[in-house]
Amino acid sequence: MTTHVHDSPTQTDRIRQVTVALGAALAIAAAAWGAGAFGGTPIAEAADGALDADATLLAPASGAFGIWSAIYAGLALFAIYQALPGRGADDRLRAVAWPVLASMVLNAAWIGAVQAGWLWLSVAVIVALVAVLAWVAVTLLRIAPASWLDRLATDVPVGLYLGWVSIATAANIAATGRDSLGAAPDDGVAFAVVVLVAVSAIAVTFAVKMRGRPALVVAAGVAMAWGLAWIAAARAAGEPGSLAVMWAAGLAAVVAFCAPFAVFDFSRDRPPRPTGNGRIAP
Repeated sequence: MTTHVHDSPTQTDRIRQVTVALGAALAIAAAAWGAGAFGGTPIAEAADGALDADATLLAPASGAFGIWSAIYAGLALFAIYQALPGRGADDRLRAVAWPVLASMVLNAAWIGAVQAGWLWLSVAVIVALVAVLAWVAVTLLRIAPASWLDRLATDVPVGLYLGWVSIATAANIAATGRDSLGAAPDDGVAFAVVVLVAVSAIAVTFAVKMRGRPALVVAAGVAMAWGLAWIAAARAAGEPGSLAVMWAAGLAAVVAFCAPFAVFDFSRDRPPRPTGNGRIAP
């Protein structure tokens, strides 16, 4: 496990702090506008409704997108936290601040691709987004948090972001494939069930791999469960309806929610301890 070594902030650190804070504000505002706030076109209405709740069997009901409020709030908290004067030389923030900003830029780029109707490009962008967030999660696993505030400002928003975008990726790919093939919204029940089983396996993998960071793994599991539950709700009460997909999504939501609590290890998430030489021990 990498340890925190708090030396003095450099000019590069200060530039990073300011750039990430300003870039995060711009990226969040652009993403909010692109998603329908401030007069923008809602994602459900973009690309001829390809990503609407009734477009495919894997599309979540519209209520699912309320999670973005929590994600954006968490990212804003991260941007403020990493910009605090005392956080300039923090090894953890040095390692993840730029990638977190890159993830916000990719999110804005994804919205732009969807608004332009470039669905295959949106798939490429969202896959890149998942890869960046996975890299951030691995980095957070490697470097111990310094405090509960560190967990709240870093692990929680990254976990929510990664968990939700993992579900959104499956929905995005399904919508793009249906649009390209000209298939009916209710086509592909077997495919949808297989995808949901795969998503359950991913949720369990996240839980096992991230069990040393309870805040990170629980946030990811809750976000995945949220998205999956809204898929189940859409198939139960909306169109296209499917009993098989409803049950598959509902069970997957239970797995995603329960897995982190079944496996996480609090002992590995303790803040680093100072040693006699002034350095920080794991």
